[in-house]
Amino acid sequence: MGHHGSQLLSLTLLGPFVAALVILLLPERAGRAVRLVSLTGALIPCATSLLLLGGYDVARGGFQFVEQHLLAPRLGITWHLGVDGIGVPLVVLTAIIHITAVFTSWTTAERAKEFYLFLALLVTGVYGVFVSLDLFVFFLFYELAVLPMYVLIGIWGSSMDVPGRGPFGALFRKVGVGLKEYGAMKLTLYLLAGSALILVGILMLWAESGRQQGIATFDYLELQKLTVPYGLGRTLFLLFYVGFGVLAGIWPLHTWSPDGHAAAPAAGSMMHAGVLMKLGAYGVLRIAFGLLPDAAHELAWLVGLVAVTNILYGALAAGWQKDIKYLIAYSSVSHMGIVMLGLATLNAAGVAGSVYQMVAHGIMTALFFTLVNLVYHKSHVRDMTAMGGYARHMPGIATFFVIAGLSSLGLPGLAGFVAEFLVFLGAWTSSHPWWAIPGVIGALITALYVLRAVRTIFLGRMRDAAHPPHDAHGVEWVSLAVLAGSLLLLGVWPRLLLPVLNRGVSEFLARIGG
Repeated sequence: MGHHGSQLLSLTLLGPFVAALVILLLPERAGRAVRLVSLTGALIPCATSLLLLGGYDVARGGFQFVEQHLLAPRLGITWHLGVDGIGVPLVVLTAIIHITAVFTSWTTAERAKEFYLFLALLVTGVYGVFVSLDLFVFFLFYELAVLPMYVLIGIWGSSMDVPGRGPFGALFRKVGVGLKEYGAMKLTLYLLAGSALILVGILMLWAESGRQQGIATFDYLELQKLTVPYGLGRTLFLLFYVGFGVLAGIWPLHTWSPDGHAAAPAAGSMMHAGVLMKLGAYGVLRIAFGLLPDAAHELAWLVGLVAVTNILYGALAAGWQKDIKYLIAYSSVSHMGIVMLGLATLNAAGVAGSVYQMVAHGIMTALFFTLVNLVYHKSHVRDMTAMGGYARHMPGIATFFVIAGLSSLGLPGLAGFVAEFLVFLGAWTSSHPWWAIPGVIGALITALYVLRAVRTIFLGRMRDAAHPPHDAHGVEWVSLAVLAGSLLLLGVWPRLLLPVLNRGVSEFLARIGG
């Protein structure tokens, strides 16, 4: 455990949290000050995340930058922070999405103070999940990350008409499908149901630690030492897999995600797809697989089967969409299937590819939703069938959309290729090599709908030549450049993350017998 006494992780958490407190004290009319405070709260974890990446000792490995203080000794609750080779890349991902979400929202006029306040609280929770080594604190941060999304969608989201067909037409109208209130409530109910399963599982682990060790604890490193009985292990694994899997968008519990994506504001969609869904996959990896290795090996087939279903179903559903936001939302469901497939392989290539896919997909979807927001606000259209020829008037946006699309379909030289290659290699060399086949078919379908979207939106004849949209300008370029640059950098220089990541994966597999 290296770097004891370092305060980098606490500083990472305090950056956005203190920013939220300062924003709370500022008057509503101080819009510029609110934005600058929010930007400062994003820059601090950006700096600390780079220090974590550069300062992580690959030779030493393990959890580093550790901080540990007793909070409630009788209950076994501690303030225990630390990151290993798996956690560091995810902290870097969160920092990238955080700062670009701030810039994407720079022109937000409606209740900007409250918007930036909830955004900062949400990001604080995300950082906390990735660095917590106490499951009680982990769960608190998990809830802090999930709950603000209800407010962000409910207030700053957008509604649209989603007509139901056949016998579902009346039902769609009655429940309000397409309304932002519907998207916010559906997301929250699904995720709270998942959280209930997670909490039950954590408390059962805590009680089992007390039975085996005499003193109950929530400490992750102590819980790793447990020998969980066969039946209890299977039950706990399913609780964690389904509980976290809801947030990761596993089929068939994914239906909250497209509606939430479609209704969320731009920054909300960026955080939702970019990092929140990764919390679910990270929870499955860190807790379900990391603490219950026997059950993980026994039930890996289930995780893999659901994952390939996600890949194919999400890709086919994305190809069927006319609304550009729903297309990206179902694409996220498909790409999260690749993340879960990598975990199910239980080998070095697959798990490393899974975490790399979390990073690549997080950046790529954040770029997609930034672009979708720009296209919508400049053309006032989300229906792709009403678009066409936009590349003539917004060449910059068209270029960045193509970069995001090419990363999505796995073109060499972009981050998506590195991740998908590793996952499919891991699947082919796993005990279920057939998993690689639907994975590759999903990538082929992704290429078809991405290229169709590029052709429909940006090429061909202008549908509304009298009111042509205009290109990005000013601060709008910042998020696009940072996100697209990150995809290119991680595509041509994967060794920026892979040495740290590979060390974390090798230690993880050594612990669980992968």
